[in-house]
Amino acid sequence: MPHRRRDGHSDGHRDGQGYRAHEALVRFARRQPQLWRLLLGLVLVAAVGFALTAALQVMLAGLFPGAWLQGLADGSTAGAMLVLLGSFAFLTLGVAMAARLFHQRSFASVTGHLRPLLRQFARVSLYLAGLSALIMLLPPYGMGPPMTPNLPVWTWLGLLPVSIAAVLVQTSSEEILFRGYIQQALAARFRSPAVWLLGPSALFALGHYLPAEAGENALMITVWAGLFGVLMADLTARAGTLGPAMAVHFFNNAAALLLFASPTSLNGLALYLIPFEMADVQALRPWMAVDFALMLVSWLCARLAIRR
Repeated sequence: MPHRRRDGHSDGHRDGQGYRAHEALVRFARRQPQLWRLLLGLVLVAAVGFALTAALQVMLAGLFPGAWLQGLADGSTAGAMLVLLGSFAFLTLGVAMAARLFHQRSFASVTGHLRPLLRQFARVSLYLAGLSALIMLLPPYGMGPPMTPNLPVWTWLGLLPVSIAAVLVQTSSEEILFRGYIQQALAARFRSPAVWLLGPSALFALGHYLPAEAGENALMITVWAGLFGVLMADLTARAGTLGPAMAVHFFNNAAALLLFASPTSLNGLALYLIPFEMADVQALRPWMAVDFALMLVSWLCARLAIRR
């Protein structure tokens, strides 16, 4: 028999593997569980995202013409990166519209109530900041050739507040779509956690399959993204809000986009560039192993932070 805590919740493995809190999100989706509603919702999200992003870029090109526009293709300039990251807010708008139109749900029912979400986000962020500090105290490990300076330090610092906000918009929007809207809709239709843990994670992974940029490393990066999606889905199901997954995703992307970015793309806001391309098999594979380990440690750290 699973052990019962004083608050009446079970922490045993038989009780949905600790996923009782997920019901706080899924119960709203159960009112309209038909899969056609999810499919129409995803079409709406995609349409809103593409249309408004295109309109924003056309408007900004007319208002602020210049060389920065060339970076919209690969995120190689600071202005372009801010536009690319900020445009993820349109996905959030699309989810809010789809939830209301096709599921008669409020946006808060997708994310979880604001107070616990913010509390869990802050707590997990505090734990992850401590983990980051601990990692920095470990002996230095070289990446081969030295990193290449990208933005001047003072320019980077001046952009940092808006850069952080832009990364937060991007990561939160992805969590709202994948671990919020899609995961809850599948959980409302299918009882097996395997469906709603793996389904959205597979879609998330597919979005990270970039053979043109990553070459032979593309499949490994896709597997990394899929496992990351599963772990974030697990955190969401245990927490009952998107707060913990948002925090882990934010810390991961802030490091990859604002501190040590790839020279291949999406580096317009980074302080440094790593000394190899995404397609460099010999150089990247060992560091992918490190990334897998850090992902698991971050997940465990977040799990510890949300334990009651």
